[in-house]
Amino acid sequence: MKISTKGRYGLTIMMALAKKYGEGPVALKVIAKEHHLSEHYLEQLIAPLRNAGLVKSIRGAYGGYILAKDAKSITAGDIIRVLEGPITPVEVMEDEEPAKRNLWMKIRDAVKNVLDNTTLEDLATYQDDGSQEGYMFYI
Repeated sequence: MKISTKGRYGLTIMMALAKKYGEGPVALKVIAKEHHLSEHYLEQLIAPLRNAGLVKSIRGAYGGYILAKDAKSITAGDIIRVLEGPITPVEVMEDEEPAKRNLWMKIRDAVKNVLDNTTLEDLATYQDDGSQEGYMFYI
């Protein structure tokens, strides 16, 4: 499964709203400028998030968007499913070997577990302590 820009930018929007939670509405223009993204593209992404009940829109001169519920009750999985659809790394065929089918299901379950156990609050308050092992690529 590859997360497209829809999912990645959707997480960016939601993290920005989570960081400003309780401070009032945030305009997409502000998020777009802070993250060097297209405001027009973010407008396309916010509609499904609003329709899913994850964000609310506030009209007016000082309007924008706010989270519809607390950041700790929204998971990365909620956001990704709205923007990307079901979490399935591989389309499993009925005639596929049981060992391979089992592998695909394990991968799917592992990805779901990470996404469904990572809250928006976790993402918005993440502090890099340098303990994560990174990858080094040489070209």
